[in-house]
Amino acid sequence: MSETGDAAQAANGVDNGNGRVPPLKRRGVRLVILAIFAVVAIVGIAWFIHHQTRGRYYESTNDAYLRADFVTVSPRISGYVAEVFVVDNQQVRAGQPLLRIDPRDYEAQAAQSQAQIDVARANADNIRATIREQEATILQARAQLAAAQADAAFNREEAARYAPLAASGAETREKYAQIRNAATRSAADVASARAAVVSAERRVGSLRAQIEQADAQGQGARAQLAAANVNLGSTIIRASVAGRVGDKTVRVGQFVQAGTRTMSIVPLSDIYVIANFKETQIGMMRIGQPVAIEIDALPGIDLHGQIESLSPGTGAEFSLLPPQNATGNFTKIVQRVPVKIRLRAGPETRKLLVPGLSVEAEVDTISAKGAHRAIRDEQEQLQATKG
Repeated sequence: MSETGDAAQAANGVDNGNGRVPPLKRRGVRLVILAIFAVVAIVGIAWFIHHQTRGRYYESTNDAYLRADFVTVSPRISGYVAEVFVVDNQQVRAGQPLLRIDPRDYEAQAAQSQAQIDVARANADNIRATIREQEATILQARAQLAAAQADAAFNREEAARYAPLAASGAETREKYAQIRNAATRSAADVASARAAVVSAERRVGSLRAQIEQADAQGQGARAQLAAANVNLGSTIIRASVAGRVGDKTVRVGQFVQAGTRTMSIVPLSDIYVIANFKETQIGMMRIGQPVAIEIDALPGIDLHGQIESLSPGTGAEFSLLPPQNATGNFTKIVQRVPVKIRLRAGPETRKLLVPGLSVEAEVDTISAKGAHRAIRDEQEQLQATKG
């Protein structure tokens, strides 16, 4: 073969010795490898640019769950359950009856209080009638006092008229003594009649005090009746919010104590997400930032929400026994801060959501990308002012 043919074969990867060259020496293979390296480099550069401009501002966690502010249904009073109007997992509206406690004991209490009110009213009316009689007695006593005063005045005048006659002997001393005795008795009668008037008038004051006492007893009975009516109305337990019945443990015939949990009402329309982010992730989180949400129960469906609030403390601070790091050996543990996320979802989606479902949440914090610089500037200004 000519030298020109050997050169062409070498260029195409054919070795003169065995007819083939190693793969890495082939021109086509080298071009593919260069293309792969170029694509990888471009992808890497694109990823780096995206990470620097957007990616590093995303914070995600899978320590997140759906939550709802459910209401525990408990009776205000104790008694036997007469009726249960709902079943497990039933949807209820606000104000809908849930169960009824036997009301007979509380009806009897209300009737007893009403009877006490009637007795107090009757006592007050009786005393008022007695006061009217006493007012007539006062008038009679005043009339008797006036008569006694008239007799006393007459007898005094008679004694004054007979005194000079008895002194001159024109009248006997016996007659004069009788007239003086009559004047003395008349004066005593006036004092007695005046005392009777005072006693009758004071009796009216005592009776009026008894009316006030009866009215006070009536007011106490009315207060007891109001409390009995509240208890009677509490025999019907109603839903305070709209939602779905859950964890129902009450049965007909069961005796329930006041404050005992009978069921829960879960307002699924107000369901939200609690995401526990690491303390190293919340530095740029702000209220209102958008959140991408993925629920394990709905794979492949992306939901959206936004940050509603951040907890004022870490989860450990609100635990039953908060850690006391100032004692014993200390091991630093990355803390988590609960973040409340308002969920944006339609009615059909909310039908499938229940509290406790696992969630993955990713927050876009790019809106606060200048926060750290602002904090550093603030600290520099404070330091300069202090200096």
